[in-house]
Amino acid sequence: MAAPRLLPVALAALSLFGTAAALAQEASSLERVTVVGSRKTLPAASSTDTLVPVDIYSMSKAAEGGGQFDLAQTLQNLSPSFNSTRQTGADGADLIDSAALRGLGSDQTLVLVNGKRRHTVALVNLFGARNRGSTGTDMNSLPLLAIENVQVLRDGAAAQYGSDAIAGVINIQLKKRTGCEAVAGYGQYSAGDGKNYLASAYCGIKLGDGSLGITGEWQDRGRSNRNDPNDENVGPRTIGDTAVTNKTVYLNGEFPLAAQNKLYVTAGAQNRDASSGAWARGGVGSSDVPSRNSAAMYPDGFVPFINGKIEDRYFSIGWKSAIAGWDTDLSQTYGSNKMRYNISNTLNASIANKDLLAGGAGLSPTSFDAGGFGFSQATTNFDVSRFFPELLGGSNIAFGAEYRKEKYDIVAGELGSYQDADGLNFGGIAGSQGFPGFQPVDVTNRSRKSQAIYADWEASFTPSLTVDAAIRAEHYSDFGSETTAKLAGSYKVSKEVLLRGAASTGFRAPSLQQLYFSSTFTDFISGEPVQVKLAPNGSAIPQAAGVPPLKQEKSKNFTLGLTVKPSADTSVTVDLYQINIKDRIVLSGRFTADNYPPLAPLLNSLGVEQTAFFVNSINTRTRGLDLTASNRMKLGAGQLSTFLALNISRTTVTAIHAPAALQGYEDVLLSSRERLFIEQAGPRAKATLGFEYSQGAWTGEAKIIHFGKQTQGAFTEGMTLNYKAKTSMDLGMTWQATPALKLSVGGNNVFNVKPTRQDPLETDNGFYYDSVQFGLNGASYFARAHYRF
Repeated sequence: MAAPRLLPVALAALSLFGTAAALAQEASSLERVTVVGSRKTLPAASSTDTLVPVDIYSMSKAAEGGGQFDLAQTLQNLSPSFNSTRQTGADGADLIDSAALRGLGSDQTLVLVNGKRRHTVALVNLFGARNRGSTGTDMNSLPLLAIENVQVLRDGAAAQYGSDAIAGVINIQLKKRTGCEAVAGYGQYSAGDGKNYLASAYCGIKLGDGSLGITGEWQDRGRSNRNDPNDENVGPRTIGDTAVTNKTVYLNGEFPLAAQNKLYVTAGAQNRDASSGAWARGGVGSSDVPSRNSAAMYPDGFVPFINGKIEDRYFSIGWKSAIAGWDTDLSQTYGSNKMRYNISNTLNASIANKDLLAGGAGLSPTSFDAGGFGFSQATTNFDVSRFFPELLGGSNIAFGAEYRKEKYDIVAGELGSYQDADGLNFGGIAGSQGFPGFQPVDVTNRSRKSQAIYADWEASFTPSLTVDAAIRAEHYSDFGSETTAKLAGSYKVSKEVLLRGAASTGFRAPSLQQLYFSSTFTDFISGEPVQVKLAPNGSAIPQAAGVPPLKQEKSKNFTLGLTVKPSADTSVTVDLYQINIKDRIVLSGRFTADNYPPLAPLLNSLGVEQTAFFVNSINTRTRGLDLTASNRMKLGAGQLSTFLALNISRTTVTAIHAPAALQGYEDVLLSSRERLFIEQAGPRAKATLGFEYSQGAWTGEAKIIHFGKQTQGAFTEGMTLNYKAKTSMDLGMTWQATPALKLSVGGNNVFNVKPTRQDPLETDNGFYYDSVQFGLNGASYFARAHYRF
């Protein structure tokens, strides 16, 4: 493990740095706040006082003058436990950036907005070097300017918040303060592409005794392309960032009413148009004619474009009150995510071949409506809490209930998007090249319900000892019940030193997307196209392989930590953790007629060569260390703020559970390549060392971001792709031109660092730079103007 080598460096820095002290100090100006991971309101938010590790990131600097224009990439450069790398050549995963904590799957992190559960996206990640087989939350559907702070709970919390909170919880707190501000930004890569335009405005208006914050944002990010036209193994590809246009509006408000009653509301909508380049198809003289191309249409080959129209909606309304001394919170939250595909600059080769056989030129339509999918979630919460100052030295008792309904649907594309016009297993391949449309057999419309009750008791037995116990029982209509529990505690050794630890059980329900997603698509293996069927749970292929119905994953989490705060300007946290997951749901390896003959008739009848499905097939263990530290001090005529944040983790597959019919086929169920996608979903180590110096109207910032080594599987059995550790640097300068106007310029990855070069025939995206660690685009530069009204 990398820990023995990096730990001495980290410990040597402890005297200089501490947890985000400056960030926590900003939160301390709030009258009372609730920090994720606790049901108790606190007079201040400090990451050195919490029972479990929580980082609090203010978004004001990032929104006003940061080098990243979206939330996922902002957190990627701030939080070492957080990983989000833009994918390329990964179909739908190119259009929505997935995000995860502690090297686990994106669906094992629960995302909240103002403490309320946020819906996941409808997309299941099937390709790419990250989060294969998982469904996560689209962090970029919220504008940065609308966000007050982001709280990252680095501990299992299923007993407190329910399913998905295995790796941790991210709580996004939105603004509602009065005042107006606006941001205009521009950025591009040093290669001259990926032009990024941003216009965003926030206005908080006073309504009676309450306030309503309104944020509108428009972002246009141009396509980047790092393809090497001189590399014969790659061909005429488009490899880089997806072209994206976002139009977003968010409202967030709270309105005090009579006595101790408050009405609050949050509403948001985003429309996204995104377009990514698929794998190229060869022209005349290649094996793609007539199977995947028509000589009459694209004699020199072509790059199909996968265009997605994404609609994300969110609404939450609630009523806070006090009844007989108890604080109550009744809320209703609704969220939905819909994605529809249109494939352009393409053809259906079977239609073109049929036209050619009939005496025509060999033509096909060049664009197709390929269908899509949608997911919605409605959650009703009733939460009750009360602080008893005299009970056991001060106790907070909380309990509540939750009801949730989820729906998932798949919509078929137009006939030509999936049609095999010239006959099965003959001539041209069926469907639109780049992304075949969803077929009528894929269409589904499923729903489920869940009910939960919970109780939480946090008590300060002595001025030094605080203990929190939580228990939660949850029932799902489609697989049954689960009960989880958590015990956390902290002990104040001295005024400066706090010991803390937690043990909990958790679970994650199989998502509706994992249960019912169905598709036939084209994958490229060592540069060669292969037709693949992803079969939904309970359909003919999984049944023939003896795969049982999906059930919940179960976890056990352990955390042990130390916080040190020798002064108001310096603090340190160190936390060790272990996460054991049983019956983890993963996307299987690829089964073929050769490696599993019983499936040969089914595969042949579907006109595909490979198949995969979701299955509860493995146990994993994740061990790691989190270290955060920061210091603020006077230096010359200005002030220097320094922070260090480090995460080291290792995930290991500890067992493989093959259904009876697949006994002896464990190496196919979990191939060595798929195992590495799970065990090394992110770099083994990640660290951020930041310096900010302010003097008068000027502020300069430097961030050094270290990404540890990472190993991925190659297509050739037994071969691995070894990515060396890499370190990048971000630089920025801000000038407070007037009390209202702030101007910022800077660069990200200014030394143009890229991942270790590989054989493109072995990488997942078919290019010698894969989308691992920090991406493949290289250096970028930006300018921003922020104006406060």
